[in-house]
Amino acid sequence: MEFLNNFVLPQSAEHLELLHYMLLIVLFLFIPFISMVFGGIFLSVFYKRKAKKNHDTNYLRLAKDIIDITTISKSVGVILGIVPVLTCVLIYSQLLHNSEVTNLNYLVFALVLISISLFLIYSYRYSLTFNKIFSSFEKSTSSSHDLVDDVTKLRDESNRVSKRAGIYGLIFLFFGIWFFITGITIPSLINSWESESFIGGLFCWTVVSRFIYYILFAVAISGGMVIFSFLQDEKNKKNIDEKYSGFIKKEITKVIFISVFMIPFFALVNLFGLPESSLTSTVFVYAISSLVLLFIGYHFLYLLTKEMQGTTAALLFFILILSVAANIVGEQKAMETSTKVHSAVISASFEKYLAELKGEGKTVEINAAEMYQVKCSSCHKWDEKLVGPAHKDVIPKYAGKEAQLVAFIRNPSKIDAAFPQMPNPGLKPNEAQAIAKYLLETYNQKIK
Repeated sequence: MEFLNNFVLPQSAEHLELLHYMLLIVLFLFIPFISMVFGGIFLSVFYKRKAKKNHDTNYLRLAKDIIDITTISKSVGVILGIVPVLTCVLIYSQLLHNSEVTNLNYLVFALVLISISLFLIYSYRYSLTFNKIFSSFEKSTSSSHDLVDDVTKLRDESNRVSKRAGIYGLIFLFFGIWFFITGITIPSLINSWESESFIGGLFCWTVVSRFIYYILFAVAISGGMVIFSFLQDEKNKKNIDEKYSGFIKKEITKVIFISVFMIPFFALVNLFGLPESSLTSTVFVYAISSLVLLFIGYHFLYLLTKEMQGTTAALLFFILILSVAANIVGEQKAMETSTKVHSAVISASFEKYLAELKGEGKTVEINAAEMYQVKCSSCHKWDEKLVGPAHKDVIPKYAGKEAQLVAFIRNPSKIDAAFPQMPNPGLKPNEAQAIAKYLLETYNQKIK
């Protein structure tokens, strides 16, 4: 996606931090909505097939009600299903500008697949409505024979549309979410991704476990939304079919229980599948908060099995939303930590660009060797470990990557668990660049 570089603007550290907050807001809107849609189409197709197999109209009615509740409307589908993915593409193109590791290919594929899936899913939704109308009309004895034949043909065509659109919409959305999860996971693994291929990225265990986590969450949250909607209808006297209501409560509660029961395992796998350099106390706090909220959700789910109440269903639904929101924040904090060095590279480029605009491009010559002795020699030596690792062990990693070395010197992060984190030496951009150049030149001389 090299063409996106033409739209990238230089970003300061403050701008990059703002982009991270914007990304969080986008994910808060997108993930719960697309999860409800996926859970809705999955359950709807499942119960529609079950209705055909068991010849039970309750299942067919449930399939229609689920998709009506979880997809909300077409305009909401565009606003919360397509626009956020496009926004993620633009934000990540800024955050990972000129990075050797890119996730934009996955996100663009996700945008295409999710757009197609939403078109198919809404076609499926409206075809189920037409099926119901045609079936009701066909049963009317007052209609003429020719009109009944026409309605039968329309009903058959609508059935074919609903069958194909439902299955294909589910498949496209399944892969769309998979590509999207891959796209937002890769930046957290940026330090260990250099050897991964495009296909390898999709099947990386960290990506797969996170994808399964969100699929389970999708089924749970869509089930919670359906239960809440039906209980609200009962409260408002909109649903007077007690037999059907009891059928729904039994089926959907079972679905929620099965999906929620497996979520904690994959949440823990996701946490410990992150690189050590990404794991900070903040990441752990949000991960634990997500699990605590999930266990509170178990309490409300248990109460729901004892007595169906709208308040309990609403609390369960919002607790699930809060749990996944805490998980999203933790994942984004891990990504922010993993891309810390690259962000420093971008902000350093911005400062250089800004200095050139101000006519401050010319700087006083710096004695890098003398500055190295003052700032670095107390903790580092070339051939042996001191407080930090020997330069001969770490400088080769930055061969041809002077900008990354400059960024690390200006904003160090913990990389090797065997050594303490390097303190920030407080160097100006030109001073850090001079020392980085000195280290690389000295290393090149030593290996000759």
